[in-house]
Amino acid sequence: MTNKRAIVGFLFLMVFQISLSAGETRKAKYAGEFLSTGAGARALALGGSFTALANDVTAIYWNPAGLSHLNFPEATLMHAQRFSGIIKYNFAAFARPFGQDASLGIGIIRLGIDDIIRTKLPRPDLRLGDIYEDEGRQFRNTPVEDYSFSNSEWGFFFSYSKKKSERLFYGASIKTLYKSFDENTAYGIGFDVAVQYQVNNHFLLGANLQDFTTTVLAWDTGTKELIVPTLKMGAAFPYQMKILPGKLMPLVDVDIRFEGREFAAQASAGAMSFDFHLGLEYAFHDRLAARLGSDVGNFTAGAGIHFNSFILDYAFMNHADLQETHRISLLLPLEKERYRRP
Repeated sequence: MTNKRAIVGFLFLMVFQISLSAGETRKAKYAGEFLSTGAGARALALGGSFTALANDVTAIYWNPAGLSHLNFPEATLMHAQRFSGIIKYNFAAFARPFGQDASLGIGIIRLGIDDIIRTKLPRPDLRLGDIYEDEGRQFRNTPVEDYSFSNSEWGFFFSYSKKKSERLFYGASIKTLYKSFDENTAYGIGFDVAVQYQVNNHFLLGANLQDFTTTVLAWDTGTKELIVPTLKMGAAFPYQMKILPGKLMPLVDVDIRFEGREFAAQASAGAMSFDFHLGLEYAFHDRLAARLGSDVGNFTAGAGIHFNSFILDYAFMNHADLQETHRISLLLPLEKERYRRP
């Protein structure tokens, strides 16, 4: 009965999404770009190369298949301010084991620019800079503050993951998108499907097909924008060091898009574009970690400390044209016996 209800619910959402796409739509580059910002300072310090490795609550974003690795519930919070604090980015998520071989998770993302000033001309019937009189005084027709508003983008995730075998994991996410700009709003529903495969103890693979049905953003103006699928593929190579205590792990990811980014991407072939993420992590007895990476050519670095009851991670990203970004995240594992996976 539960499986039938899940199938009916999925079909209902698919039909609802198709109804959104009715009418004139257009493929929009970067319509879902706020969803590519990432989640969790650990993954971001690794340049965003986390598709194959994702094994904590942030897998809701990177690869929902990885949620099946959880043996205890986990929660996480992340805050970042980019470009001199103009853009604020927040991520929060919670996941828990579900039965013997599955997991459930929910997450929320908000990226926004607040307190944007909207101006107006005191005399819209005149040209900019014209001189006009009011109550016997002369004024220049220049913009004055009218009111302030926000440009915000929200993503709500509901994820499910199942362990098929000791090596194979798969998962999926349903995400609801909401955007607002001044007085206009848009909403949409998207779907991600993902898989992880452990070839052996030293070779992990992962893939996440985001927006695989093509997500439609419906604006209240009547405009409909299409977010085309993105395929994230990655590999991780964990290696237990012999000379030094700890584990060394190189990682590599590639984002394959189909919206014709051309020169805006690191590589392209027709409508396909390719962006690469590289990472390297050294973990000392699962207590301390140092990380380096490259996020689409931008240098990243960071560190993590595992305390008794929480994990604190920090990530830094350098940008050639814009200012540096600092990100901090907190991960809270509820490692109590009554919460353990059966």
